[in-house]
Amino acid sequence: MGDASEIHPMDLEVSEESPVKQVQMTVPTTDDPTIPSVTFRTWVLGLAACIILSFVNQFFWYRNNPLNVSAISAMIAVVPLGHLMAKTLPERSFFKGTRWEFTLNPGPFNIKEHVLITIFANSGAGTVYATHILSAVRLFYKRSLGFVPSLIVMATTQILGFGWAGVFRKYLVEPGEMWWPSNLVMVSLFRALHEKEKRPRGGTTLNQFFLIVMMCSFVYFIFPGYLVTVLTSLSWVCWLAPKSVLVQQLGSGSSGLGIGSIGIDWSTISSFLGSPMASPWFATVNVAVGFFLVMYVTTPLTYWFNVYKAKTFPIFSNKLFMGNGEKYDILSIVDSKFHLDRDAYAKSGHLYMSTFFAMTYGFGFATLTATIVHVLLFDGRELWNKTKGAFAGNAKMDIHTRLMKKYKSVPTWWFHLILVLNIALIIFTCEHYKYSLQLPWWGVLLACGIAIFFTLPIGVISATTNQQPGLNIITEYVIGYMYPERPVANMCFKVYGYISMTQALTFLMDFKLGHYMKIPPRSMFMAQVVGTIVAVVVYTITAWWLMEEIPHLCDTSLLPPESPWKCPADTVFFDASVIWGLVGPRRIFGDLGVYAKINWFFLGGAIAPFLVWLAHKMFPNQNWIRNIHIPVLFGATAIMPPASPVNFTSWLVVAFIFGYAIFNYVPEWWKRYNYILSGGLDAGTAFATVLFFLTLQSKEIGLNWWGNEGDGCPLASCPTAKGVIVDGCPVV
Repeated sequence: MGDASEIHPMDLEVSEESPVKQVQMTVPTTDDPTIPSVTFRTWVLGLAACIILSFVNQFFWYRNNPLNVSAISAMIAVVPLGHLMAKTLPERSFFKGTRWEFTLNPGPFNIKEHVLITIFANSGAGTVYATHILSAVRLFYKRSLGFVPSLIVMATTQILGFGWAGVFRKYLVEPGEMWWPSNLVMVSLFRALHEKEKRPRGGTTLNQFFLIVMMCSFVYFIFPGYLVTVLTSLSWVCWLAPKSVLVQQLGSGSSGLGIGSIGIDWSTISSFLGSPMASPWFATVNVAVGFFLVMYVTTPLTYWFNVYKAKTFPIFSNKLFMGNGEKYDILSIVDSKFHLDRDAYAKSGHLYMSTFFAMTYGFGFATLTATIVHVLLFDGRELWNKTKGAFAGNAKMDIHTRLMKKYKSVPTWWFHLILVLNIALIIFTCEHYKYSLQLPWWGVLLACGIAIFFTLPIGVISATTNQQPGLNIITEYVIGYMYPERPVANMCFKVYGYISMTQALTFLMDFKLGHYMKIPPRSMFMAQVVGTIVAVVVYTITAWWLMEEIPHLCDTSLLPPESPWKCPADTVFFDASVIWGLVGPRRIFGDLGVYAKINWFFLGGAIAPFLVWLAHKMFPNQNWIRNIHIPVLFGATAIMPPASPVNFTSWLVVAFIFGYAIFNYVPEWWKRYNYILSGGLDAGTAFATVLFFLTLQSKEIGLNWWGNEGDGCPLASCPTAKGVIVDGCPVV
């Protein structure tokens, strides 16, 4: 970054600081517009990072522990490569004297190049959620869905979010009040990586530390990833009573309550909740309390009091069942038109789920209303003032917005054109492939209406509080009632109404990162558009390849018990398509269903934040009350299933060590190495997993011994109701 002497005189007239103290402390208030950002290095390293992360993250997505390799890993990994290219590439200029002039080596590797490379990488790091549709149709429903409509659905979902981001960037990026807290971590890391440093005596530089951690992580993964897979879930409580269903229900980390279970494996620790090293202690405590409430209070009470015939089914499962405890044959209730066969459904009977699964939906309902009430009560006035400041015509620009004014902005009509063309393509695709996709044109417009309505208010919440309420339940509920018995229509409506909004927020957060780092807006636009298109193509090809390469992918009835390809996330997505799309909410949570009382969670979610707010007003000096965040508590287990208890217990242990113990007692070490350690563990685990698959697992070269036979709790998933017969389980 340049210093003040590098800024034009007009910029020195800027005196306004950011209205947010954290931004003042973290983000530099200087800029050097002469630093190149779009260079040969940017294209090579950016596209490479985007392609590699897209492949690796889709590759992991089907595994039992779907590790997500974040852009932070790429951010750190490209630093030595960037410096190497700066030292070795020739400085010769091509097309000299023309507007197309460029050089392979414009000088030292700089921070603006680095930011753009990370934006490319972030396109690959963010999952293409619409891949679930392809997986559900081909792998679970056993129906055909062509490559072309699959690619179009995935691309249009991502690009639709880009359109929403462009529409609202003026209100969610430019105002200083919209500060996107998580970006400050990235800004801090960029500055740390570009500060010139000498290797401390007896220590390492940041790059050396990263390489050491990555290599150690790579080597260690051979144990939990291949030689001793039981390390992914050490459920030692089960070993105390190998023939007791109760003990195994209590101790299993993958199929029970996970008491005492721990995973000594980075993919187990970070696969669902992200890196525990990036979680503030406040958030960790809320997640811990929420997990305890759901897993060790609600689940045991509902199970042992046999709520919704709980004992007829496993205590922890993401499967769907018949009333007698047998797994529901979903394909038997799908007719030739890919709709619900009502006669077959009436013959098979009501659809049941494990009571834990039903309760997670209940807590999802509660989270939705709790988020709205909590924000209104605790942050409503502040959000309203900030929103007025963002929308007011005379709103003050902070210094970062003023510094960005020297660069050409992206014309709004570019985004409008992308949006109109994209929606037109979605409608055409849904009409042309209406048998496969099922979603009518009015459903596309309704989904877009929901997304555009919620993007701004939820964007304001996310940009100021770092909380992002989900819309998946709203979208599933709406289309489930309006257009029932069509599972693919429900899935498509959800990705266009919900995922496009989350994509928009991701793009807006990237825009703000570029805003803080003074990246020319048109360069950001280029990186995001190209990165998004490349990522979609790689995700689609990778998913298609894995479906052809891996026999019985996601089919737990045909896969061996120790298989890593059981697709927990896709299984839950498929179950949701059955519950909300095929069968419909009325037959599950409505007057025709078993779980109608679950709807009371909506009311409970609305009341709980009010009680906390009331307690805060009655006891204003008790600061800990203000830190009770009901939406986080209720939403802590929103990813269970597919996440299992061992993912939470392991994550919480590591989060305590780094987020509390080291942060408070060894703060200098934490400040210097914490995020570097996390990125190194991500990178090493990712490279090792792909290598083992390509060299060993794809050729079915494995080791058969007790250390590779699951968590040693085979009875944890057994029912305990009288007379229920399940293979491998004792009959009560």
